[in-house]
Amino acid sequence: MGSAVERTDEHVREYLIYRGFTSTLKQLDSEIKVDKEKGFRVDKIIEQLQQFIQNFDLFGLKEYWLYLDRRLFCRLEDVYRSTVNKLRTSLYRYYIINTIQVTSRNLEKTQEFFQKQALELQGQAEWRDWFILPFMPAPEQNPAFSPYFSRQWADTFLVSLHNFLSVLFQCMHILMYEKFYSLTEENEQLRQMLFALQTESRDQRDGDEMVHHKLPAYVQNMDRLGDTELWLPFSASHTPSSDSASSQSTQQSANQLAHPRHKKIQDHEKERKELFSKPLQQTPEKKGETGEADSPAETFSDLPDSCSKTCGGGTEGGGLSPEQPFIKLSQEEYGEHHSSIMHCRVDCSGRRVASLDVDGVIKVWSFNPIIQTKATIMSKSPLLSLEWATKPDRLLLLGSGVGTVRLYDTEAKKNLYEMNIDETHPRILSLACSPSGSSFVCSAAALSRSGSVESVSRLPIPISGQLLLWDTKTVKQQLQFSLEPEPVAINCTAFNHNGNLLVTGAADGVIRLFDMQRYESAMSWRAHDGEVYSVEFSYDENTVFSIGEDGKVIQWNIHRCGVKQSEQALAQDATGPFVLSGYSGYKQVQVPRGRLFAFDSEGQHVLTCSSSGGLIYRLTNGVPALESVLSLGGHKAPVVTVDWCSAVDCGTCLTASMDGKIKLSTLLAQKP
Repeated sequence: MGSAVERTDEHVREYLIYRGFTSTLKQLDSEIKVDKEKGFRVDKIIEQLQQFIQNFDLFGLKEYWLYLDRRLFCRLEDVYRSTVNKLRTSLYRYYIINTIQVTSRNLEKTQEFFQKQALELQGQAEWRDWFILPFMPAPEQNPAFSPYFSRQWADTFLVSLHNFLSVLFQCMHILMYEKFYSLTEENEQLRQMLFALQTESRDQRDGDEMVHHKLPAYVQNMDRLGDTELWLPFSASHTPSSDSASSQSTQQSANQLAHPRHKKIQDHEKERKELFSKPLQQTPEKKGETGEADSPAETFSDLPDSCSKTCGGGTEGGGLSPEQPFIKLSQEEYGEHHSSIMHCRVDCSGRRVASLDVDGVIKVWSFNPIIQTKATIMSKSPLLSLEWATKPDRLLLLGSGVGTVRLYDTEAKKNLYEMNIDETHPRILSLACSPSGSSFVCSAAALSRSGSVESVSRLPIPISGQLLLWDTKTVKQQLQFSLEPEPVAINCTAFNHNGNLLVTGAADGVIRLFDMQRYESAMSWRAHDGEVYSVEFSYDENTVFSIGEDGKVIQWNIHRCGVKQSEQALAQDATGPFVLSGYSGYKQVQVPRGRLFAFDSEGQHVLTCSSSGGLIYRLTNGVPALESVLSLGGHKAPVVTVDWCSAVDCGTCLTASMDGKIKLSTLLAQKP
């Protein structure tokens, strides 16, 4: 990363010299000297942090870390927030230890730290015992603080911070727009060759392949960074001292595990460990033929996943499934709705859920540690779309059927703004908020020409529509996107991770990819026979997945317009329209409105709808494109929308059905 930035800077310098822009060159050099990111060189960033610590510049240290957080860390997934917090805690402790070691007879800097940081740190459990540190005569001899005074702890912390930043810079997106505007014939051939090689050798190097945008597993396991276990070397995988540190962390989390939901997860985890610790009795005979005892590592890796049966996460039947990627720990129900669900979305922090039914009733609720309704919103006008704002995440965007979009504060429980979109296009079919939170995209459509669901999408002339960009702060329309070849109703919209790309699926079966830096269409292609119901970027954002009225889920290469990477037909109960039959010929038909599929945290599995619950598939590069791995079940009516809230190892799948029931299935991911 650092070398690439240096090469780019050098090319810019050569260009400026060639053009004779000497003043611009001087300005570039002066700004590079004060560059806080240090050209993305990790060693320079670590050196800057150490300089602040050695100079006892607490204000500069805080400001620099805050800059890194705003510029880099906030772009990570929520699952890495705990790792960033641990690194910050260890950085502050490193500063405190330095003030004591250097100014052992003058503790002014140590006391100054706690005076300035008291309001921020006094409520945090990991700092509770540290406020006594300035008043201890010999803290380096105290068993609770002695590990932090060792050289080994300091070196381990600096190496951990160095590794974290290095991996972060390697996974960053650099100049994504170049993939669209600087393609050459040679690059096209190289991409085709690379794709062919990846397809052939996928199975052989599946375990060694590093996925883009995902930090490696060892970074996720840095949660012990701020504890006393930090001074242990990396090679010590299991020692008595690590047991004592882990027991301390267990005591700290006792209050959280006191809730029934966490206790249930803990019981399942204990049961899983007991099963893994038992000797193998049903393994294939070829293991015994060798006459050699298997090592513990081999025994653990070869152990069949019998846990998937005992915990309710496996398929029904008597056989064991060693390929089972998830264990279903529990399934709970949210039953506050009394009509069919249209949308069910988790906010970006994973703390709140917003669900909308066909009667226009919106429920905002939480599920951790217990299911609890936070707010209920009743709408006089029909509501068609729902989306969480990204910053701040407490705001909710609500699109109606009368041409208005409301911005609702879920904490204050009141409407902040109501925006009038367009009277000629009153149906707000889709909303998507940019990751920066500064704007949102709104899809407005004209009234349908027929009340029949089947006839609407097959009309020769599609329903007219608009795609608009609104500013969240000024609450004003910024622009209207051009929809070629003619204005058409946009059913679904989705941003990529940084908001530079927007993908849409329309009623005419066309997928359009917009460049949000130029606010124009980058490419478009006909994707489905009939309407496009749902569209999302893949995990690496090199492809787009879509589900359409033709019952197919298709993966598209966004670097090659209209090129399919995979295709698979799904049952009608996964794509819609959804049908709920009852007594005396009762029949309710619902056109898909919400998200029809959702990915897990690593982008390797996808959750879809079905007639009796959610279905989880594994994404493959072969045929078939989707391999069924787990049926969540639990529903008596067709599931019409899904969402997947992912954590480190446990994730919650939300499946909402036409009878108003929402099931929360807690999964435990089994790491290979």
